Amino acid sequence: MNLRRQIGVLAMFVLAGAALVVTLLPQTAGTGDRPKNNVLAHALDVELGSVTAHQKDYTRKLSGGTMYAVLQGAGILDQRADASGGIKAGKTGYALGGRADGCPATLGATTGVTGGGGGGGPENIRVNQDCSLRRQAEEVVVVNPTDFSNVVGGQNDSVIGFNHCGYDWSLDFGHTWGSVGTAPPPFYQEILDDGHTADACSDPSATFDHLGNAYATGVFFGINSPASAIFVAKSNAANGGTFYHTPRPLPFQEYRTTPMGRPASDADPDLFHDKELMQADTRAASPKKGRVYVTWTRFEANATLVGGRSPIFFSQSRDGGATWSRAVIISGAAGSFCTVFSGTPDSPNACDQDQGSHPVVGPDGTIYVVFGNGNTPEFGINQVLMVRCPVAKQCDTETDWEGPFRVGSLIGTHPFGPNPQGCPAGRQCLPPNGYRVPEFTSMSISVDSKGRLYAVWADHRNGKPPCTFATSPGAPPCNHDVFYAYSLDRGTTWSPTFNVTASLGETAQWQPWSDVTGDGKYLELAFYDRQYGDCEFTGCNDITHATIFDPATSTPTAKFDKITTSSMPNLTRENNPVQAGFLGDYMWVEVSRHNFAQDRTHIAWADTRPLPYRPAHQQQPEEDIYYARTVHHGSPGATKVLPSPIQ
Repeated sequence: MNLRRQIGVLAMFVLAGAALVVTLLPQTAGTGDRPKNNVLAHALDVELGSVTAHQKDYTRKLSGGTMYAVLQGAGILDQRADASGGIKAGKTGYALGGRADGCPATLGATTGVTGGGGGGGPENIRVNQDCSLRRQAEEVVVVNPTDFSNVVGGQNDSVIGFNHCGYDWSLDFGHTWGSVGTAPPPFYQEILDDGHTADACSDPSATFDHLGNAYATGVFFGINSPASAIFVAKSNAANGGTFYHTPRPLPFQEYRTTPMGRPASDADPDLFHDKELMQADTRAASPKKGRVYVTWTRFEANATLVGGRSPIFFSQSRDGGATWSRAVIISGAAGSFCTVFSGTPDSPNACDQDQGSHPVVGPDGTIYVVFGNGNTPEFGINQVLMVRCPVAKQCDTETDWEGPFRVGSLIGTHPFGPNPQGCPAGRQCLPPNGYRVPEFTSMSISVDSKGRLYAVWADHRNGKPPCTFATSPGAPPCNHDVFYAYSLDRGTTWSPTFNVTASLGETAQWQPWSDVTGDGKYLELAFYDRQYGDCEFTGCNDITHATIFDPATSTPTAKFDKITTSSMPNLTRENNPVQAGFLGDYMWVEVSRHNFAQDRTHIAWADTRPLPYRPAHQQQPEEDIYYARTVHHGSPGATKVLPSPIQ
């Protein structure tokens, strides 16, 4: 580690100690509290099933990490744990937890499972460094474009109690990790617009800019407060994500945690900012390199048939995250495919029932954003849409954005809870798992050096009884598949949809993420997978890495590799009542483009395997973040031909 990095690590501990002394105590929600924000209150009713079937079926869902914090604030998770008669909330999930004797997790240490996944595969490395039984889920991993040894991760993290955004760092290509979350995280006790400190942070996201500066963000809110916000912290290039500070160029910048950048912040009880992701322009040829972009869903409570609207918003920073442009709606309108449920005044064809945006930047600086949309007449028959802002536009007004363009269908006909494994009444799951299966929030888009686009998602179009919403809470087998489509004209038109996982049998593959290599020869995907052993019927899961060869052609082929070194056990209300029901709304895949011959694929996921060094009585499944780094490509002779695409 060079001297600047050593100073950065030391400064992290200085910041952590200072934060404990000078910041205000948070306004923590007590058991039984109902959210003061009307959007959150409605979302809680949906989660618990105490709304009309029409609202439950058609309303877009807030992100799972947000709702888990709300359930904790409302005392639901504590009640669930107490009712179990076994493991109590004080020992799992948002637990008091504690360090186990002989716990090897120290700052920068590698912990986890070694050996080859499926024979000779990559090491599974545990990213979060605490040794408690507290939950980590919903992850991101990004690679420094100026230093490929520097990798930053993030996750929903309850290591300091409740739900916060934890961030992690590696300075050796992901072999060993340190965790900012072992000290107060960068956003701890941020003050919302109504003067209260935030109870929770959810939906972590991170990016690097073209100079190697790292940025972290999340959704912030209070249970006893109507306010919500999206904040951005910065870690200067010399620090490599080892600690975060204010983006403002103030004196002693690296020793200050406020003020944070603010793409969005409101105290309106009828608004809630949710499910943000962030991307910086690192493209060498782009005239906008260095800009940082955030997209998110703004939920609004109004008198529409489904209880509100939820368009996609955008904001950007031109000064390293210090200040942010006016937030603008970018999801647009389309009379041909956004036909019902508009909540936008005087716009019956607004595409405003949205969730799950993901932005990327093309080689010329054009911004592309993919998202899920539900302005469709039939329940469960939704759609994947995309918008773009050309490089010649500044992207600060709604009219700068082009689209939306329709990518393909998004079929959400899998079973509703409640089920015995912890699936909530207002969520859809794949039994025998109780995890939310978020088809809207696990779609991704990537772009190669020629400007060709690739969108990836999962849905239930091939599902059939006993695993459909008509058979709720359903039963396996659940034939849930991963799909992709490509565009050769910057997203105006899209190819037919390819079923990536058709050859894996009538089993569940879900929650994918993806990235493409720079030359466009390989589309890299990873997803949760129940094809191995008896997992389809017992609920265990693995992570599969799929490489699509020649993805922008009509005859792509695919190669599949098991990444997990052993299967993840099913997390249920019986073996972990507090954590059951949520494994994150997304995992992450990023390709680091060393050169076209040596691209690396970085995969991060939430894993339920027990920590092997804990005492025998604490060997129940619990959630941690794991990471694997692969050299992809492989032998084309081992590939499988994908079936003809769906028109």
